[in-house]
Amino acid sequence: MTSTALAANTDVTVGLQLEPPHLDPTSAAAGAIDQVLYSNVFEGLTRFGADGSVGPGLAESWEISADGKTYTFKLRSGVTFHDGTAFDASDVVFSLDRARAEDSTNAQKALFAGIESVEAMDASTVKVTLSAPQGNFLFNMAWGDAVIVAPESIDNIKTAPVGTGAFVFADWKQGDSITLNRNADYWGDAAALESATFKFISDPTAAFAAMMAEDIDAFYSYPAPENLIQFEADPRFNVLAGNTEGETILAINNKAEPFNDVRVRKAVSMAIDRQAIIDGAMFGYGTPIGTHFAPHNPDYLDLTGNAPFDPDAAKALLAEAGYPDGFSTTLKLPPPSYARRGGEIIAAQLRAIGIEAEISNLEWAQWLEQAFRGYDYGLTIVSHTEPMDIGIYARPEYYFQYDNADFQALIADLAVESDPATRSDMLKQAQTIISEDYVNGFLFQLAQVSVVNAKLNGIWEDAPTQAVDLTGVSWTD
Repeated sequence: MTSTALAANTDVTVGLQLEPPHLDPTSAAAGAIDQVLYSNVFEGLTRFGADGSVGPGLAESWEISADGKTYTFKLRSGVTFHDGTAFDASDVVFSLDRARAEDSTNAQKALFAGIESVEAMDASTVKVTLSAPQGNFLFNMAWGDAVIVAPESIDNIKTAPVGTGAFVFADWKQGDSITLNRNADYWGDAAALESATFKFISDPTAAFAAMMAEDIDAFYSYPAPENLIQFEADPRFNVLAGNTEGETILAINNKAEPFNDVRVRKAVSMAIDRQAIIDGAMFGYGTPIGTHFAPHNPDYLDLTGNAPFDPDAAKALLAEAGYPDGFSTTLKLPPPSYARRGGEIIAAQLRAIGIEAEISNLEWAQWLEQAFRGYDYGLTIVSHTEPMDIGIYARPEYYFQYDNADFQALIADLAVESDPATRSDMLKQAQTIISEDYVNGFLFQLAQVSVVNAKLNGIWEDAPTQAVDLTGVSWTD
């Protein structure tokens, strides 16, 4: 076997469309930073698994007080940062205090707002006290914005990141690539890869050419879905089609007539052929949803049966609600192709039951002003990409203008509940309520589509967070 063949089995080159602005995940909103560094270089107290579940990270275990306000984390022993300094409780105190400080530039500062104090009980024990119970606290600690950093290396973190992960930052060729090398002193299971290079290719045509030439081994979140049929037909490649956190919905203005009648909202939902939208707007990629929840989440309920495609039943509901001849409304579309392409298809589907939806194509600034802040719309299409965001339905002032006191009480109880089984039941109840209230037309979960070399294993199919986690990636000979 030649040395180049050997190298091919221990190295990987991953294509990404966006280059990070810098390399500190704790001080910018850019998902591109997490794509390169999450879990690879930096780790948090907890971490996301491939299915969106939360498990131990630098904390091997934890105890939650009876009142839900105190979390005592037992830290892993024998962990060192990449510069050789020891990881201990003081680094956790430093990281969480830095993230929640008044002058913090953390993009998700709200994740830390409920923390009252962070104390090192001893070198391997940290006590976090919250001002009120927070059922999502362990989930929040898994975000890239909550990774643990060390005071010794913080000054240069934006260009020379130092973490505890399975890979060490090696090199950044600005405008071109970032290289990571395997961490020989990693506390956990060593990575199978010796090195990894992230190559930044913004142009979809160049991405296609690089993949076809096998200059890159994988392209994460491939930017040109129209090419995917060629990759699917080529035995050198696998196309991974998973889910993002993006629930794509036909949002309905619940306070505006006639949408304040649940029968009208149900009619709209039953006029929609989800698969036709996925095929026509997304080249077949996307998972139908019947509520506002990610299908890869362990607590997901498939409620698509609550609104099957049935134009005749939809017409009957409109007649029952006093609109036998239908009505006219607005359909305001932001720029993404899922909205523009999907909007044309949905307008035709609604026309078939007598609803005339007048399309307006808006730029994001206009959409925010008119639909999101101004409530000046009947229908709109948008993908909600924040993880676990069903709580937005408990905000009557949110742009759907959905006001259900029972749902609001349920979400308030969920916020302070930390028992996993009880939380799971409550989340399923929440999904069911909004589905049966037909708050919005629930369309599909935005697809996460990556193209990978057929011999490369372990790239995440779903995107529970923006990450190309290489810790479990390996080659098949």
